[in-house]
Amino acid sequence: MKYFSLNDKSHKVSFQQAVVAGLAPDRGLYFPESITPLPDSFFENIENLSHEEIAFEAIKQFVGDEIPETELKRIVAETLCFDFPCVPVEDNVFSLELFHGPTMAFKDVGGRFMSRCLGYFNRDKDIKNTVLVATSGDTGGAVASGFLGVKGVEVIILYPSGKVSDIQERQLTTLGQNIKALEVDGVFDDCQDMVKKAFLDDGLKHKNLTSANSINIARWLPQMFYIFFAYQQLKKHNKPIILSCPSGNFGNICAGIMAKRLGLPITHFVASTNSNDTVPRFLEKGNYDPKPSVATISNAMDVGNPSNFIRIQELYHNDLNEFEKDFSSYSYTDAQTEAAIKDIYNRTKYVAEPHGAVGYLGLKKEMAKQPGSIGVFLETAHPIKFLDVVEPLLNIKLPIPKQIESVLGKEKVRTKIKTYEDLKQFLN
Repeated sequence: MKYFSLNDKSHKVSFQQAVVAGLAPDRGLYFPESITPLPDSFFENIENLSHEEIAFEAIKQFVGDEIPETELKRIVAETLCFDFPCVPVEDNVFSLELFHGPTMAFKDVGGRFMSRCLGYFNRDKDIKNTVLVATSGDTGGAVASGFLGVKGVEVIILYPSGKVSDIQERQLTTLGQNIKALEVDGVFDDCQDMVKKAFLDDGLKHKNLTSANSINIARWLPQMFYIFFAYQQLKKHNKPIILSCPSGNFGNICAGIMAKRLGLPITHFVASTNSNDTVPRFLEKGNYDPKPSVATISNAMDVGNPSNFIRIQELYHNDLNEFEKDFSSYSYTDAQTEAAIKDIYNRTKYVAEPHGAVGYLGLKKEMAKQPGSIGVFLETAHPIKFLDVVEPLLNIKLPIPKQIESVLGKEKVRTKIKTYEDLKQFLN
């Protein structure tokens, strides 16, 4: 399998080169040269397959022969060491819970898969890669956990000061070993811009930089796995399926559309956003006009210029008419999000966190347009990560899961920076 840059399709690299580089030299995101749908028999028999079997079939064409089949199966098995239940919330509405992993966020999947791929590529090499990653919430913790102790890899995480929750901050600042955290005086977009600039800096080539954001194909593509798992659980209802993704950098929903290109029968996708509404405005006005991100209670979606949207455009060959047939996007304010959290709990006793609540709102809006469908929204993180929002709203006390207990009380270790020059000095 070859990958080309979305800025220059003549620039092509292998899977390994794309994973190690993260971003193309021209700042373009890598995209697979071909996508071969899975056979109908795979979907006809999907309920009889294990998660590992489903994931292996979904990913193997994108890896090719660069990782032996036995090693790839091991990587997939180690990635999927936890459950992905579709929990009924109300009639025809399900929550796909993606928070049962080590850091209680959906990004555990991509973080674990990528770390093991990179570990395999470095198995016989005496070199060190530096994973440079920007986070608006859960990416940092998932990447830190996934790469903790991986041979030949140093991880440096940039996060916006005061714009991640206390638990999220602890998950990326308390692990030590090969994990280092930089607290940036700015917003997520500033962190992401610094990361992209570093990749193109000739003065940092000796650091062998790569990214573990969803711009990296080994972080992005595995997010298909749990979209397949959702279909596996909902297939028995024999109804059109609408999938709503709380969307920030648009990696999750882009992976879902990739799954559809492989033949997965998802009828419609909803990108549900907070007040960072670049894509909803694009669909309304036809003009892609990114703006600086604003802070919200659903902080992992505080992205003004979502990187993966260009991949979605490529998947639809930049045909807006085709795109709109199976894609919608709606935005919601913090007040609407809080009202949804309370409404869901009061009616069903289901505790949604802010991102899941945004996903629920977008799902309900689209389902009203498509009667006879069933819907699933992604609950991307455990509510405990947003206890300062959830507990006062619902007047409840959330139990502390064991995954979170392990970081409470530990000292936060981070370095504060303001500019790209500060980052470069830290790296050197």
